[in-house]
Amino acid sequence: MTAHGYANGRLNLPFVGISTFAKSPYVENWDKIDADVAVLGAPFDFGTQWRAGARFGPRSIREASTLFAFGHAGAYDHEDDVTYLEGVRIVDLGDADIVHTDTMKSHANIEFGVRKILAAGALPVVLGGDHSINIPCINAFSEQEPIHVVQFDAHLDFVDERHGVRFGHGSPLRRASEKPWVTGMTQLGIRNVSSTAKEGYDYARAQGSDILSVRQIRKLGIDAVLDRIPTGKRYYLTIDIDGFDPSIAPGTGTPSHGGFIYYEALELIAGLAKQGSIVGVDLVEVAPDYDHTGSTAILAAQLLLNTIGRVFAKTDSRDEV
Repeated sequence: MTAHGYANGRLNLPFVGISTFAKSPYVENWDKIDADVAVLGAPFDFGTQWRAGARFGPRSIREASTLFAFGHAGAYDHEDDVTYLEGVRIVDLGDADIVHTDTMKSHANIEFGVRKILAAGALPVVLGGDHSINIPCINAFSEQEPIHVVQFDAHLDFVDERHGVRFGHGSPLRRASEKPWVTGMTQLGIRNVSSTAKEGYDYARAQGSDILSVRQIRKLGIDAVLDRIPTGKRYYLTIDIDGFDPSIAPGTGTPSHGGFIYYEALELIAGLAKQGSIVGVDLVEVAPDYDHTGSTAILAAQLLLNTIGRVFAKTDSRDEV
């Protein structure tokens, strides 16, 4: 694609062609990843406890992302006076293979894909799927330097075991807390009626997790929240779309009112990109069957592209998002 929007002599409009993420090149051979960012789909939703459908999240996010694929030379942001994504090489690896009813094998296939991305020196961006797919993503970092997990979510996801299930979408942060390479956690947006009992909150705090609701974040302010997150760390971002308010993100299995608006999350992510290194991202729980206007998938795609832009920004002169 050239700066004029043409590829191989053809006008490549967003609604034409195959819907890879942001219409980036598709790489089938995972041993030949040569990119700054590699996008992997994880269409798994066997871990849900109520409304399923997040298995179709990767497809919907990819399709929505074509809205932002006009072939410009980067994405100029006049508020920041920064051109984001300029020269950033993004590829789409397609999806990890999912084995029907087999959680452990499906999770292993997701972990395999993330490990391939890390071995290639690229930033893994994983499209869920339900939040249980975070478990194999975190597992894939076992041979990397330590990470600090930053979660955007309505729910704490700290259930140890429920009905014999330890690897469902209510347990990923509990499982992450058990890993020696996870040296800290910040859990943002947690609110109201939750999937985790008080004992889970007590245990999370005892493990060193810092838990803030949306109301608490608004009272503190973005800068004060960022000050609570250790600086100079390698951050892994796990973004549950239900962390956002259902007024802008209705397409999810477990909506919860009182959530983030778009810029609150983006400002926090931009701040993290400045004060440390974002080394991995997953975005989960987009369920397109409940997303009748497509706004949830567009939110997911826009947030991911802006996150990638902040990770690879060529200037640190920004004062605001």
